[in-house]
Amino acid sequence: MAVNEQVYKELIQELSTKQVVLVAVSKTKPVSDIQKLYDLGHRDFGENYVQELLSKQPQLPTDIRWHFIGHLQSNKVKYIAPFVHLIHGVDSLNLLKEINKQAAKHNRIINCLLQVHIAQEETKFGLDSDELEAILNNVGDFQNICIKGLMGMASFTEDVNKVRNEFAVLKRLFDLHTQQQAPNIQFSILSMGMSGDYKIAVEEGSTMVRIGSLLFGARQYNS
Repeated sequence: MAVNEQVYKELIQELSTKQVVLVAVSKTKPVSDIQKLYDLGHRDFGENYVQELLSKQPQLPTDIRWHFIGHLQSNKVKYIAPFVHLIHGVDSLNLLKEINKQAAKHNRIINCLLQVHIAQEETKFGLDSDELEAILNNVGDFQNICIKGLMGMASFTEDVNKVRNEFAVLKRLFDLHTQQQAPNIQFSILSMGMSGDYKIAVEEGSTMVRIGSLLFGARQYNS
């Protein structure tokens, strides 16, 4: 399935009225699909894998805002540091240190979101509330990163109340730390919500959603 233009236009209309940014999750999708959405005016695209992002980025327009939304290993930061717009899944102080180091090499400030573990699933990455606070208290010397907010993923479940409660926990943490402004801590983005739960996320205060299958259809993996 290629890009669903009608769904895209409806999503943009729905989200823009609420001032929510749509990140089109383009992982496993061909460059042609990304280009088609770009031609419709879209600029924010999300990728999960460094190698795939490195393959696509040179083939597409330079004004695309690339979001890295997967689990990022420290030894891969150097590859995306020259151009990445926003790193969503920062879950350790060591990873932030490496992002800061690589950003300095390119004379850039890289925007980051801290990933908080809100789902009751062991497979999800992320910080707990104490780890989150510890990181925010220890990044004062990092001059080449800016922490723009939080990211989280709810449990994969049909229990709407559970999903809503998990998003509400993240929103409370976001509101708590919004007061903690500093030169490199500027909370303005709460990234939560995907194709299956974005409506609940927006109701609970999300300012950025990551949507793939609604736009592009099911993911295509090589066998």
